[in-house]
Amino acid sequence: MFITTKPLRTAAIACTAAAALLMGGTAVADEMQESYWYAAGSKNFPDGQLWATSYGECWQSAYPSGPTNLPPCERDIVPAEITVQLLFEFDKYQVPETVVNREVLAEIDDYIARVQSTPVEEYVTIVGHTDAKGSDAYNMALGMRRADAVRDYFIAQGYPERLLAPAESLGKRDLLPQYSPFSVQQRRVVITKVDQ
Repeated sequence: MFITTKPLRTAAIACTAAAALLMGGTAVADEMQESYWYAAGSKNFPDGQLWATSYGECWQSAYPSGPTNLPPCERDIVPAEITVQLLFEFDKYQVPETVVNREVLAEIDDYIARVQSTPVEEYVTIVGHTDAKGSDAYNMALGMRRADAVRDYFIAQGYPERLLAPAESLGKRDLLPQYSPFSVQQRRVVITKVDQ
């Protein structure tokens, strides 16, 4: 005949739980030996490329330096959104020769480099605009030449063409009300990152 007491029963349950935790902890530790997760290699992900979340964060285990002694996972995070405006000289569309605000071109180059350093795919729209001088037909064509030139610039810098929307033109149909209809701010190409 067995006589059980409450303290003895509690001790038995605690010992069982402790044993389960110790055994489970060993299994988890064995699984965490590899620090980073890598792509096996494909057209879009070269062999050995770090996997990343859609936020640009690399996947890794709890151990920052596993048996492979890899460096820390440091990837540039792609900005949440990009909306920039390249401004052009009057009746011009060549990039970079006739871009008035060249510092924005440097921002675009930096954006392209950051996108290329992550497996995240960013879809971009490019829309050309003009000032109010000239006919509607001429301005639609000029806006399209500007948008095409910027799109070609993205591709020349290594941006994947499949992630660029077809170039668009609004000509003089979308003038910015805070500026003169003939100002340089109207002669622009608007580049926007969009969700697909």
